[in-house]
Amino acid sequence: MAWISEYLTFLLQVLTVFIFFTVFIAFVINSRKASSNNEEQDELKIKSLNDQYKTYKKKLQVTLLDKKELKLIEKEQKKAKKSIKNSQEQQKKKRIFVLDFTGDIQANAVNSFRDEITSILLIASENDEVLIRLNSPGGVVNGYGLASAQIQRLRNSNLRVTVCVDKIAASGGYMMACVAHSIVAAPFAIVGSIGVVAQLPNFHRLLKKNDIDFETFTAGENKRTVTIFGNNTDQGKEKFQDMLNDTHMLFKEYINQYRPEINIDDVANGDYWYGQQALNKGLIDDIMTSDEYILKAVQNETKVYKIEIIKKKKKKILDFLMGSIYKKLFSSIM
Repeated sequence: MAWISEYLTFLLQVLTVFIFFTVFIAFVINSRKASSNNEEQDELKIKSLNDQYKTYKKKLQVTLLDKKELKLIEKEQKKAKKSIKNSQEQQKKKRIFVLDFTGDIQANAVNSFRDEITSILLIASENDEVLIRLNSPGGVVNGYGLASAQIQRLRNSNLRVTVCVDKIAASGGYMMACVAHSIVAAPFAIVGSIGVVAQLPNFHRLLKKNDIDFETFTAGENKRTVTIFGNNTDQGKEKFQDMLNDTHMLFKEYINQYRPEINIDDVANGDYWYGQQALNKGLIDDIMTSDEYILKAVQNETKVYKIEIIKKKKKKILDFLMGSIYKKLFSSIM
């Protein structure tokens, strides 16, 4: 009977090797699929706000009006459709493309924003308009500088640009807004804060108290002006302040380039203002919410489209493999 035991042991070994290679091959195939999925293109979403508003209106009419009133409205709508079809001017009416920019300190929204603008430039004509619903307290100079340059791309293509500020467009947010041909803001939206700020803690005295040395080595006199651990010299602080002043000057010149009617010295002190105050200062052109602006366009039979690009989150192959292993090990008891 010993040979039977040895034979069974041999079969178990073969079966173990077979299962191992089967699982290994499955992991390789799944890894390739995961890698190919990582290369999927970002999703472009296009929504007709005209259709959305018509749906709202239709539901309200069906709920609130009686049959006679509904029939009368349907007749009027049919007449309106015929007149629109027969009108050559309707074909020439502009379209409005709506973009949302919700900014953070790093201006991360610019990653989708630049692609959304590119997609519009592929199809838009000079008769079209781009409406940007901007909401940002500002942030890093290079991030918001890039976002502002994206709006300039629209202007370079002879597209009219309007920025709507419902809540806040401050500092870098206002640097973006000023590039537009027109800025409208809600009555209590915050606008302005044209200034530059930098702050950092300094632990030098704490380290010195505990007999801890912190050494910084640089090549170049101004490579490192101030640090959070070193002993910041008056010369270093002065140089750092000069850099901030230079950035502030560039900021003011940039705004003055697009809105020369502003008294830049009056508004570039870091203060912010609410809607009506900002209008009096010349920082904006009208008091209006983005909802009101869009509704007026829809009522005037202007085609309004919301454009949005959803960035695909890439999965790491290691995470995918670990997830696959977990499923294969525990699928039998789950």
